Amino acid sequence: MRLLFKAKFQTVNTIKYTSNTKYINISCFLDMTGKVFTFPRESNTDHVRLNTGYDKSLSVLTICHRSFTDLTRNHALFSLATPSRSNDIMIYYNSAPKLVEPHFCDAKAGYGGLDYAPNKWHSMCSTWDSNVGLIQLWFNGQPLTRKLGPGSTITGQPIIILGQDQDSYGGGFDPSQSFVGMMTDVHMWDHEISPCEIQKYMEELIFTPGNVLNWAALDFQTNGKASLFDDLSS
Repeated sequence: MRLLFKAKFQTVNTIKYTSNTKYINISCFLDMTGKVFTFPRESNTDHVRLNTGYDKSLSVLTICHRSFTDLTRNHALFSLATPSRSNDIMIYYNSAPKLVEPHFCDAKAGYGGLDYAPNKWHSMCSTWDSNVGLIQLWFNGQPLTRKLGPGSTITGQPIIILGQDQDSYGGGFDPSQSFVGMMTDVHMWDHEISPCEIQKYMEELIFTPGNVLNWAALDFQTNGKASLFDDLSS
């Protein structure tokens, strides 16, 4: 059965019910201002899939997002897989050495010494430029050291997942790496945005939204118990 609704800020909101699943999958394209995705439990099912009409190869990019969790274990925040690589992009917290790790084309850079405290909102932006082979993480408004990255290109149809690590194309989720918490303000650009634009994002000022993923016009599906709520902290 398929029901179609229209709502404020919303272009299309489709709720799909299938007899073979134990959850509702919600597909939307709407302005997400003042909204958060909530991931309420450890699982290998709960995630949000982000859809993009962007179909070009990527060799330079920026990803920004805000997250809130009480986890102290490993967890994946953002994952982009293509048919050729499951870790074309991943933003991951590695608890043993306490590193935030941006991954690009199966290569990673580790950033330690960060105040990634539980039960607080954290803003992150990761940049990668394959032309110069450098990765940089911005954490809560602070630009960190540029580190060596791959000189590769991301090609193929991407599958973008929030809240799980794709160990295979669109799947292979491990509950022990799942994200539990809230996430908001997800943007992605096909270029390295300026430090000024990143700082505007960090300070929640007006900035140029992503042209690959734009939180103000997001196409997504929630899966499992992952849900969309109002951000009560705003």
